[in-house]
Amino acid sequence: MIRLCLKEILKQKQMSQSKLSRLSDVSVNTIHDMIRNPYTDVRINTLDKLATALGVEISDLYVREE
Repeated sequence: MIRLCLKEILKQKQMSQSKLSRLSDVSVNTIHDMIRNPYTDVRINTLDKLATALGVEISDLYVREE
């Protein structure tokens, strides 16, 4: 199963959901929902905005769980 690891990246970068929202132009509610349910499908353009704001690749936003 593939899981969005946004919560871990935010913690590692010491960034709040609000700051990520401002930097990425993705609503804080959307970010909160993705953190609360890391198995949800996310649009590629949203992932691109988040990855750019975080300074990571889109593939870094996901982890495969066995």
